[in-house]
Amino acid sequence: MNGNTTPPPDDTDTNGKEWEDDGFGRLDPDDDVPGPPRPVNWNLLLSHDLEQEWVALNRWVEWLRRTYALPASVIPPYWHRHPELHWELSALHLHWLGAYDPEQNASAAIGWHRDFAAARQRLRDWVAASGTRLDRDRPSRQTSWPGEPPAPPVEDVPITDRRSDFIAFVIEQVARRKAAEDAVFARLDDLDADAEDG
Repeated sequence: MNGNTTPPPDDTDTNGKEWEDDGFGRLDPDDDVPGPPRPVNWNLLLSHDLEQEWVALNRWVEWLRRTYALPASVIPPYWHRHPELHWELSALHLHWLGAYDPEQNASAAIGWHRDFAAARQRLRDWVAASGTRLDRDRPSRQTSWPGEPPAPPVEDVPITDRRSDFIAFVIEQVARRKAAEDAVFARLDDLDADAEDG
């Protein structure tokens, strides 16, 4: 994420405490600045990159919801647990990074705001369909097609600590991705060993 295009944070959260995640500061001349933003395919990220992308997206979504006073009907607390929401927000984030890049045309920001209006309506639709709310969440309902086993029942769970849930969610996602990577590397090691023996 290019630190020069990231908005400054509010100095305090709604409880008057300083933000713990200060990731919006100016870059030092020695900082390694990545190139222009590229699309993020969440399905293909390595575990380390997955963690970094989740943290960056979460910071931006926090900034977005506060800056634009977005209600839970647009961005609910457990947006991270709903793929339809996190893919949409990720695309919106990348679009924002591109629109506010210093090399961008001055009219790009108004284009982002136009697209943001359309994205807000899609987010509202998905939040309504999923059933996630400010104080409770449930997995997005899946429709079983003929011949498939019925979808498991979904139950509401209360939302008591959004931040802790997000951290636990990211840790679990990264651990799953790391386990998949380790399995691939183990198979490659086995293939190498077989090739040396054969």
